[in-house]
Amino acid sequence: MSTKEKNVIMLGGSGIGMIASSILERIGGYRMLGFLNDVVPVGTEVGKYQSYPVIGRSEDVHDLMRKHDAMIFIAYIGMTREKETTSKLKQLGIPQERLLSIIDPTAVVPHGFCSIGNGCLICPLAQLSADTTLGDNVILLPNSFVGHDSTLEEYVSIANNACIGANVHIGYGTHIGTNASTREKITIGKYAVVGMGSVVLNDVPENGIVVGNPAKLLRTKE
Repeated sequence: MSTKEKNVIMLGGSGIGMIASSILERIGGYRMLGFLNDVVPVGTEVGKYQSYPVIGRSEDVHDLMRKHDAMIFIAYIGMTREKETTSKLKQLGIPQERLLSIIDPTAVVPHGFCSIGNGCLICPLAQLSADTTLGDNVILLPNSFVGHDSTLEEYVSIANNACIGANVHIGYGTHIGTNASTREKITIGKYAVVGMGSVVLNDVPENGIVVGNPAKLLRTKE
């Protein structure tokens, strides 16, 4: 069996990108080539202790992917400009089979009892229950929990220590903040934001921003 490392390119910023890179380092078998970033100049080193260079911009992804036979991880959590950013990411047309899912060895994942999309990140001590479904590019940060029969659509991000109840549907591009929790059998619309520490007892509309315990609608984005 070949022991050749698989090349990986991070598309996005340093925070989630460095978290993902640190997990790849623990897993082994991967070689982080660098970042693609549309703001930070090419050649800039990303990371305080372990660092990787910015090797191009997002439009370079196909050339670099072919050149290095690399997998791509999209290091993106959205709370603002989600429609614009996710639309741009979709327009890049990265093949699904090139999107790398990264699962920390300490995460609790009932393999064979759940569905995990392409390009997902499941961080240390995150936990999925049986019959959960994650769309592509979902991010579960450390100690987050997803209850049984829940579905997270594409580009959903669940922050540290957040708890999603059973039979919950979370729409495209939604962010659930640190220490937030939801009751069972509710729907959270796409592009919504649930503030940190919020306790969500009722459905949240598309583009809604909810905060508090119990969570109340603060405003809508549009």
